[in-house]
Amino acid sequence: MNKYRNRGELNEISRRVFYRYMLSLLGVLLVLTGGYVLAEFVCAGVTWYGDSYLYWMLKSIQALAPFIMLLVMLGFSILFTRRAIRRAVGYLNEVVDAAKSLSAPAERPIELPPELVNVQNELNLAREQSLRNARAAREAEQRKNDLVVYLAHDLKTPLTSVIGYLTLLQEEPQISERMRARYTGVALEKAERLEELINEFFEITRFNLTTMNLELERTSLSRMLEQIAYEFQPIMAEKGLSWELAIQPQVELLCDPDKLERVFDNLIRNGVNYSYPGSRLLLTMKQTGDEVMISLKNHGKTISGDKLERIFEQFFRLDSARQSATGGSGLGLAIAKEIVEGHGGRIEAQSADETIEFTLWLPTGLSKQEG
Repeated sequence: MNKYRNRGELNEISRRVFYRYMLSLLGVLLVLTGGYVLAEFVCAGVTWYGDSYLYWMLKSIQALAPFIMLLVMLGFSILFTRRAIRRAVGYLNEVVDAAKSLSAPAERPIELPPELVNVQNELNLAREQSLRNARAAREAEQRKNDLVVYLAHDLKTPLTSVIGYLTLLQEEPQISERMRARYTGVALEKAERLEELINEFFEITRFNLTTMNLELERTSLSRMLEQIAYEFQPIMAEKGLSWELAIQPQVELLCDPDKLERVFDNLIRNGVNYSYPGSRLLLTMKQTGDEVMISLKNHGKTISGDKLERIFEQFFRLDSARQSATGGSGLGLAIAKEIVEGHGGRIEAQSADETIEFTLWLPTGLSKQEG
């Protein structure tokens, strides 16, 4: 649609240049004709004598008048044609220069001649979008760099604990079994935390270096959600959380099951991390026509509007502090959004009255496969 609109605008500019060119030539023709008629009128009111030098000069000019007017018109035609071409090329050069500036857009808006106001508006929209993208990329890069610094710093703490407790076990072989079990338990806990942090490094690397390719197959979404919900019960039990399931049975869709499981894993893990202890998580799924709606609602601290708008951004984390309970790479929801959109679906987040709800819609894709 924009292609045809821009083509129409360029045609309008061409028409303006052509009309100006023709009006200029017509103006010159009218001036020459008017001048000739006026000269004839003035000369007709004067008594001329045959031996007058001026009389014979004017007679010669009168005889050559058509030729002179033709030369004058030809001269002005060349002048106006050159000016029209320069104006058209000037417009083109300004548009080309403005388009080149989009590769490294400045904060100052692009300014073009009034005739190119529509093209100017289009270029400024592209400039603003480019600035927003560049700003978002810089912020994401900065968040990633900060995250890597935090991870590198956080790696030292569990690693130091693991080395410290293992050293104690090695240097004190006569310690009691109770103390040995305690040291071993602490070392194991810190080693597991160390594994989580290392996995976050791998998560960042995979997100930056891999391209998502979907391997679609017919999958029971009902069974997948029930299985994932069951697998999370031990983790939920640690916080006193429980499930409230409303999953429509026998719902199937064409999807990449491994990647879709990752979506639900990220969403549920996020819900568990940010739920109040002792609350319930509501997981619902129902099919309407060729689309499936899945909703996960948990009770927790209300997410502010500005954070809610950025919740699917890369490396964005709701909590600025890196806590073991909620600390993460800030990629889980960004990856979930990418996978859902890769399946042709969409995902949204809402938060109000101490509830957080993620809703996603997925096409079943089965009607297309059967067709």
